Amino acid sequence: MPERMSECNSNEESVYETISALEEEVNVAPRKSPTTGARLWERVRSSLLRPKLDPQNLQNKDWQRTVIAMNGVEVKLSMKFTSREFSLKRMPSRKQSGVFGVKINVVTKRERSKVPLIVRQCVEEIERRGMEEVGIYRVSGVATDIQALKAAFDLNNKDVCVMMRDMDVNAIAGTLKLYFRELPEPLFTDELYPNFSGGIALSDSVAKESCMLNLLLSLPEPNLVTFLFLLDHLKRVAENESFNKMSLHNLATVFGPTLLRPSEKDSKITINSSQPISMNDSWSLEVMAQVQVLLYFLQLESIPTPDSKRQSLLFSTEV
Repeated sequence: MPERMSECNSNEESVYETISALEEEVNVAPRKSPTTGARLWERVRSSLLRPKLDPQNLQNKDWQRTVIAMNGVEVKLSMKFTSREFSLKRMPSRKQSGVFGVKINVVTKRERSKVPLIVRQCVEEIERRGMEEVGIYRVSGVATDIQALKAAFDLNNKDVCVMMRDMDVNAIAGTLKLYFRELPEPLFTDELYPNFSGGIALSDSVAKESCMLNLLLSLPEPNLVTFLFLLDHLKRVAENESFNKMSLHNLATVFGPTLLRPSEKDSKITINSSQPISMNDSWSLEVMAQVQVLLYFLQLESIPTPDSKRQSLLFSTEV
């Protein structure tokens, strides 16, 4: 099995993602008993997650390599500590071609559309054959398929629709998530992110609705139209919860930290200074706020917009 290189931060996110991918590979490998994958996974957890994720032990050290062997399966893992601040920071665009890592307004202007082509095509394919897929958007797709789709979209490959028809629908869902994750600025923007986090914490329901809707309508037009397009899609996914097991809350948990994930070094969550909390607790509160923001909009029956904004949206969304 090829060696995987991953960087783990203080909230353990990268390590969990890497080991989850390894778990999928182990599950499809030949096994001597039905529980081999589960037992190997437990050894990975006990060898890496429990004793070796102390930042004080990992800080400023080179890659630590671990080999876990069991029933003929050998997993090689490499781990290095990276501070949370660096791991959460989005890098600015370094290219104007392609779509991944390029500002959304640049892509939409080039395509002469308000919703990026990659978003529309991925959503259309998922709605064509993935609405009843169990765990859609939660189950990881095959990494090689996702990278192939990413390259095809970046090269403006005209056959990308044909490629998607032959791929597992989870890879298409993974490509869509990757696009939003690699935006140089999150869809909800760096400027408005702390305001969304503060607005969702308001206790007065009327004030909260006014605040959240005003903030939403303050987004740049490509961001707003793309989000409303995605929002409608996620609501349709949740309508099939009896089949795909993806509720509005599950979808908010998947997409919230991606659409609102901050690029700034410091957390934007306001903490009561009289009640100091740990870094992990602060990170957890921030993620909870991101999930709650998206869940709030998912639970709204409709997004009321002023007449001027509604006219703009009606004639700008090309799907």
